[in-house]
Amino acid sequence: MDSTASIEDFDRIDIRVGTVVDAQPLEGARKPALRLEIDLGPEIGVKRSSAQITVHYPPGKLIGRQVLCVVNLPPRKVADVESEVLTLGLPDANGAVVLLRPDIAVPNGGRMF
Repeated sequence: MDSTASIEDFDRIDIRVGTVVDAQPLEGARKPALRLEIDLGPEIGVKRSSAQITVHYPPGKLIGRQVLCVVNLPPRKVADVESEVLTLGLPDANGAVVLLRPDIAVPNGGRMF
């Protein structure tokens, strides 16, 4: 199986930065998760995301944090929430998710390139 991606493949994935404006436990999820509301700037607006990030991130600590999200995937139903964007992260040594984010604040909605 060839897993090589072209630059055109990469360009189709729309990754934007946004700021978490609300974070709550996601009731009814099979695995512990949070329901996030992320401000992705004036072009995209505030979108919902579900994320299994409870190991490292209590909900209150996420408010105001910038995160990276894929904004052009189809919505996905998780528990009772329609997850509109995919919040990006990487596994730590134990498999718990660590969020991807810029190390300097940037305007919401900025596209990764």
